[in-house]
This record gives sequence, C-alpha cells and structure tokens, in this order.
Amino acid sequence: MRAHEAGALHGEIGTQGPAWLRTPVDVNALVPELWPRNVTRGADGALAVAGLSVRDLAAEFGTPVYVLDEDDLRSRCRDFRAAFDDVDVYYAGKAFLCRAVVRMIAEEGLHLDVCSGGELTVALAAGMPPERIGFHGNNKSIAELTRAVDAGVGRIIVDSFAEIDRLTALARERGVRPKVLIRVTVGVEAHTHEFIATAHEDQKFGFSLAGGAAAAAAFKILDEDVLELRGLHSHIGSQIFDASGFEVSARRVLALQAQIRDARGVELPELDLGGGFGIAYTTQDDPAAPHDLAKRLRKIVDSECEAERLAVPRLSIEPGRAIVGPAVFTLYEVGTVKDVDGIRTYVSVDGGMSDNIRTALYGASYSATVASRASDAEPMLARVVGKHCESGDIVVKDEFLPADVQPGDLVAVPGTGAYCRSMASNYNHVPRPPVVAVRDGQARLIVRRETEEDLLALDVG
Repeated sequence: MRAHEAGALHGEIGTQGPAWLRTPVDVNALVPELWPRNVTRGADGALAVAGLSVRDLAAEFGTPVYVLDEDDLRSRCRDFRAAFDDVDVYYAGKAFLCRAVVRMIAEEGLHLDVCSGGELTVALAAGMPPERIGFHGNNKSIAELTRAVDAGVGRIIVDSFAEIDRLTALARERGVRPKVLIRVTVGVEAHTHEFIATAHEDQKFGFSLAGGAAAAAAFKILDEDVLELRGLHSHIGSQIFDASGFEVSARRVLALQAQIRDARGVELPELDLGGGFGIAYTTQDDPAAPHDLAKRLRKIVDSECEAERLAVPRLSIEPGRAIVGPAVFTLYEVGTVKDVDGIRTYVSVDGGMSDNIRTALYGASYSATVASRASDAEPMLARVVGKHCESGDIVVKDEFLPADVQPGDLVAVPGTGAYCRSMASNYNHVPRPPVVAVRDGQARLIVRRETEEDLLALDVG
C-alpha cells in the first residue's frame, strides 16, 4: 500500500476504526511507555539502548535478537520493592527465565516463582536461595515435588487433592514439614483473553471456592498436620488493567480465611493475590504504576480483614510481565516488502511466530518502528509478518511504518520480554534467537543463539 493509499484508508477508517489509527502519525517518534527506559533515537536516526546503537548490536549478534535493557529491568524490580515495601514480591519466572535474570532479580531483593522442574533447575543453578522460591503447577510430578522438598523450596502452591496426597506421603517419608499455600479458584472473570484468564470455574487450575473444594483442601491439610499450611493463593489472569477483579478475589479468599478460622480456630498468616498486572504494548494500553497497585491492594485487604475480623496476613504478589515485558525489545531485519494489490503492505522480517507466538495465539497487539534510521517518507499502514509457513505468522497486525521501508532495514518491536523467548519454538526448524543484555554501553550475551547443530543434536534417527 502506497503512502497516498494509506492516507486514504486512514481517512476511510473514520469513527469505525480504533483511535490509534485516527491520530496523526510520526513514524520516527518513540512513545516512552512502550520502550525500555534507556532507548533513544540518536542523531543518525538509529535507535540506541544504554548508549549502544542497534546497528552495532545487529552486526555483532545478528537478527532476530532479544535486547534486554538491564537497568530498566532492575529499576522495575526496585519500583515494585519500594511500592510493596511490606509485601513479598515474587518474580513470575514463566515470563522469562535464564540464569542471568535470576541473578538480577535476586540481587534486587525479589523472590521467585517457578512452575516446572526445569524452571526450578535454572533457579537453583543461578544461586537463588531456595527459601525464596515458590513452586506452582497444576500437575507437579513426584520427581518435581521431591526435588523441591529436598532443595528446601520456601513454599509449594498445592493445586489438587492428588498433589496434597503425594506431597504428604513425601513429607512423611523425608521427615520434613513443607510450607504450602492452597491455590483457590475464586470465580472471577478477569477482563483478559480466555486462554490467560485463570480464576473462572471452568479451567484446570486450583480448588473451587464455590464448590467447597478449597475449604475441604484446607481442612484436609490441617487435620492431617503433616504439611504446614501458610495461607491461600489466588491468581485471576494476565494482562489485567482493572483492579476490580483483585477486589472481588481478595474479598472471597478472605471470607474463606474466616471460614477456616471459625471451623478450625486457625488464622492463616499469608495471602498471595497473584500477578497478571498489565503492561503497555500499544498506546491504547494504560497500566497502573506499582505504587498505585500497592495502594489499591492494601486498601482492599485492610478493608476485608476488618470486615471479617481477621488479622491482616503477610501479603505476596507475583509480577512477571510487568517487570521483564517492557525491559526487552526484539530487533529484526526486513527481508521482503510486498504490496498486495493495494490491499495491504506486508513487511516480512527474519523471525516471526517462532520467537513471538503471542500474536498468532492470543491475537496480541504490538507496536513497531524502523530502528536503523529515521525517515521523511509518508506513513503507510503495514503488517509486520514473519518468515514461517503459516498465514497467521504475524508479528504486528497493524502499524504505521514509513512508505520507504525496504529490505535491510532494522525493525524493532517493544514489549517482548514476557512470554516471547519463554514460549519460543523451532517451528520450521528455525533456531531460537539469543538474548543480549545491555548496560552502561556494554552488551553481553546471556542466552546464545541456537545453531543448526543444536537442531540436529536431539535427532538420533
């Protein structure tokens, strides 16, 4: 689609299209909320992060490449620690985990949530103190539970009666008393995608509150007196901007706390309200700042505890996306620009759904910019797509790029720190990209690029 055609479409959208398509476009502008804090556009028009040009990063590490602004990630850790100064902040490792990131969040004083034996292995290998690790998962194996117990993991979030039985037998065998929380399904419909909403009744996680399973699980653990029941856990979903869901969740979970107290005379000392705090992927997203979240959650819990005549429990939260998501952008090289009969311009890059499945999987929205230069060309409405053999291989569904975008240009997509590398695949036998951390003008490789030799290494035929 040529510039004048994009302009025509821009006018035709009118009140029918989203607001961001009806506003003036500066293809060289960077919206601060979408980018790591140390990203700027230099005098030569190229993006730089912490003083390093993306041109130099691409030359040294190749593309695609995930670029992590280390100071940005660390500052987000500190923002959460400062806002939630009397709360245990658990980084949700499923968002993105490697040894270097574990060390960063540990050095910044955060705890860590893992949800598989593999994530636990990374955490322990990186030196995270096991007492600061929480272990999630709806189907933990006996081997995984054994590893967690033997390592001295600080808390295990139990998710089923079968898991309670497995863990109880293991604790008796080992002569230990693991600390546990009960994951409660509170029946809250979070305003998010169906696949990442986790508190409605019809899904695999947790014990139903409405059906009485959550209370029964608590009574079972207390009556058997083998596991140490520390509290309750609730997680209502991901990419959430509306705090009302947390209010309903806290009210219901604390009502269960009161029920347990009344039935067994025990006030549980901890409460985990989960994570799922949203970030800005486009200018239409308006995430809350950590201090606003802290103020709102404290008010909710204090009010409900007063109503139930409960002592305020020790709170914990689990931000993952909100810490690592905005700290990373993905850098691609353009290979093909294709105008399809005046319908749309497809800008094909050298990655795609193997390094970011979220657009194809969830219909997630992203932004993009030409990163290697500035342009005076008119904006055109484009679709950034990948190199994979799928028509749904879309990186950014709709974005204004300069009409002179061409092969060899670098394109950067912000907000890719969460669930991109961690959900990456080898679809079409494409090696997964590296992760490069940049700080104070220095770049270091923290996850290397896969090679074709890596792809062949597991093939024994």
